[in-house]
Amino acid sequence: MTDAADRTEVTGDCDASRWSRAEAFLRARGTAEVPHPGGTLLAHLGRVRRLLADWGNSPAVQAAGLCHAAYGTDGFDQYLLPVAERATLAEAIGDRAEALVYLYASCDRGVVYPRIGRDRPVVFRDRFTGREHTPAEADLRAFLLITVANELDVLAHNEELAERYGPYLYRLFAGAGDLLSAPARDACARQLGRHAAFPDH
Repeated sequence: MTDAADRTEVTGDCDASRWSRAEAFLRARGTAEVPHPGGTLLAHLGRVRRLLADWGNSPAVQAAGLCHAAYGTDGFDQYLLPVAERATLAEAIGDRAEALVYLYASCDRGVVYPRIGRDRPVVFRDRFTGREHTPAEADLRAFLLITVANELDVLAHNEELAERYGPYLYRLFAGAGDLLSAPARDACARQLGRHAAFPDH
């Protein structure tokens, strides 16, 4: 994956100054050199943002999707900056987008995922602090959309992971129901529907 390809994936055609600042932050943190399914981490992050844009999400949600790996995640240990430097990311992408990045990164998936589709409201556990809290519904929806965009892109570029995690993710996202937008639900059905008949691994 060339730098030119990475740049095309990230910048798109919306709010050029926002994406220019975000891309500069990501490149400065070495994402163009980190291998990831589908090429580099930078390319993956750009594709996640593009999916969120295609589904009609706001620039803040798109920016959060673009930078969702900034603090690492429960499934991706590598981080671009520590949570003690949240102000640095907020300066690059805005307070709202940074707050969504933190929500995504801090999610204790083993605790939270089983609650999705079962509990309403969904109580989160922060894996950094151990504290539980209840996000606003708008934040929960954004979290789920970023989650779907991220996982669909990863699985689209790694068939082994698709076979291993597809059934589980199909059920997780189907269980989210109306917390997901119609375009996101349609994307899940198209990409993961083939796993509907199989049990979770």
